[in-house]
Amino acid sequence: MAQAITLARPYARAAFELARAAGALDEWSDALAFSAAIAKDPQVAGFGNDPRVRPAQMAALHLPQGMAADSPFGQFLAELAEHRRMALLPEVAELFESYKREAESQLLVKVTSAMALDADQTEQLKASLKRRFKREIELETQVDASLLGGVVIDTGSEVIDGSARGRLEKLAGALAQ
Repeated sequence: MAQAITLARPYARAAFELARAAGALDEWSDALAFSAAIAKDPQVAGFGNDPRVRPAQMAALHLPQGMAADSPFGQFLAELAEHRRMALLPEVAELFESYKREAESQLLVKVTSAMALDADQTEQLKASLKRRFKREIELETQVDASLLGGVVIDTGSEVIDGSARGRLEKLAGALAQ
């Protein structure tokens, strides 16, 4: 996975720069999501190393309907196909999204809570995080009952553990010393 991210990074950066220059970040985001979903299909992945499948055919297979092969996105796919890098599309799409969020001053925050958060709690949390990080917040929530209570907030670069389980582990560590 780490190698795939390393290989995908220059392609994702190039895609981002092309999309930003054209003012088409959302369009490219949608197109990359579509192409990445196609690339994840096991049958399609099998074509990636088949010498009978020409690069233009691979690019066309991943191109969203209604988008021209000579469009900037079509040319981008053709470049990936020429270098037999279509399998990197899921990682390219993921990195592209992170570049897009950064450019739009957005932060993806993964919140794990012991119980599902209601709409008011979600909005309060978003407002608090927005004040702290001075960026727009996109929340991705999940429930983990083993936390016992509270939440764990992961910003990608920082983890804030406000869970009861985290506090108990910290207390156990302090008592063990």
